[in-house]
Amino acid sequence: MISSNEIGSDSSTRSFPTITDAGLDELRKRIGVKISDSVEPWCYEATRDNIRHYAHGIGDDNPLFCDPTYAKHSQYGDVIAPPSFLFACNRFISGYCGGLPGVHAMWAGAEWTWHKPIRRNDVLRTDAYLKDLVEHQTRFAGRAIQQIYHVDFYNQAGDCLAEADSWVFRTERDAARESGSKYSEVRRRGRRVYTDAEIAEIYGYYAKEEVRGARTRYFEDVQVGDEIPTIVKGPMTVTGFIAYAQGWGGLYIRANKLQWKLIEKHPGTGIKNRFGIPDCPERVHWEEAFAHEVGAPGAYDYGPERTSWMIHHLTNWAGDNGFVRASKTQIRRHNPEGDVIYISGTVTGKQIVDGEPIIEIAQQARNQDGEPSVVAAAKVRLPSRTSE
Repeated sequence: MISSNEIGSDSSTRSFPTITDAGLDELRKRIGVKISDSVEPWCYEATRDNIRHYAHGIGDDNPLFCDPTYAKHSQYGDVIAPPSFLFACNRFISGYCGGLPGVHAMWAGAEWTWHKPIRRNDVLRTDAYLKDLVEHQTRFAGRAIQQIYHVDFYNQAGDCLAEADSWVFRTERDAARESGSKYSEVRRRGRRVYTDAEIAEIYGYYAKEEVRGARTRYFEDVQVGDEIPTIVKGPMTVTGFIAYAQGWGGLYIRANKLQWKLIEKHPGTGIKNRFGIPDCPERVHWEEAFAHEVGAPGAYDYGPERTSWMIHHLTNWAGDNGFVRASKTQIRRHNPEGDVIYISGTVTGKQIVDGEPIIEIAQQARNQDGEPSVVAAAKVRLPSRTSE
């Protein structure tokens, strides 16, 4: 699994392993092979609390996910999980990866197709395998390997609820830190400090955020070119990143004996902190100095978290009777502490596909400086008046 060997404990002299052809050759042998030594997920079941904790972790208070009293009057008769809840049900869909020990992994996107809703108390089972390796040249770290996994999700009845590809980019920490140019302008600008007026303006988006809910949005009422109301996420704080980890589970967050067991099994995951204590590589999300070591502009949000925000944007708009059918998100940059992102969307198409009324939507997320954070494309099934 992803590891992080080190030389010395002083971050000023520490160096990390590099991508090698031999390491890639070994990793290629895993392509198409079902992963049998499955890593324990954060959630095996879509319980009421697990669903609510995940929804709250992305800042989503939709009562269809959080309030059984409200949800019992919906078509489902109880709460259901937000589509992105499945990130908590498999580690590989969320960024856990094998091979290339000591080489950093950054989660960078996913392509989802959902077939059925995730109902309260569904028991989840998954199948996963490494799908492909693709080499890229990047501004962030030069040579990078896109490592793509495929995961299928099933409920206790054997029904396929969803399928997805997700990918991480394996990058060399030293190259990103020493020669990466992607965030040179961000470093030049320095830390952003918000005025009270700016915070009030951001909070205004929260105040007017619309959850469509039980007011059915019909296929016939949507036109190409319609705008999806903008929602905001942020300003980014470590508190917010931890809130997501509480609902999603993280990849390497362990305590005491369980942390020791993880390091015993995968020694490279114990990267020494400033006290000389082996600690997890995931702390790039809350420890600014360590984030700088891997070439990031600061402690930053989680990739699955950001994808979940894009899907939250869709479920707000679709309402209780809509169904997010597909979503492809591509992460474009880190969102460090202090960033705000504005998520918008436009209807780009509508058609009947295999009897389903499908709305096609292009989404984008940009930060406070107008820089692209995420690009996404989605398909949402809406009820049709002609089929009622």
